[in-house]
Amino acid sequence: MDNNPNFVELSRQLRKDQIPWEKKLWARLKGRKFFDLKFKRQVAIGSYIADFSCFEKMLIVELDGSEHAEDMARRNDEKRTKFLENCGYNILRFWNNEVGNNIEGVLGDY
Repeated sequence: MDNNPNFVELSRQLRKDQIPWEKKLWARLKGRKFFDLKFKRQVAIGSYIADFSCFEKMLIVELDGSEHAEDMARRNDEKRTKFLENCGYNILRFWNNEVGNNIEGVLGDY
């Protein structure tokens, strides 16, 4: 599962250009604030970039905007999920508005 150098650079750029919902969730995950787990953001895994990942729990958290409801995006998300699951990860997906309107629900009232 080698990481493509282009994806590594893209992940760096995405960390700089976080969307508001990513910023909000990252504020609650970074620095081991969530169950003392170490999360990273915008991590290249194979040919994909995971929004948030916790390697010690093999967990990936993805935030999706409305474009992910479209058929093509849904199929791409399914392919991506299968790849990441085959690498041993568990995937949690949330809509951006869930993070915006109910961060406590997303985090399980933590």
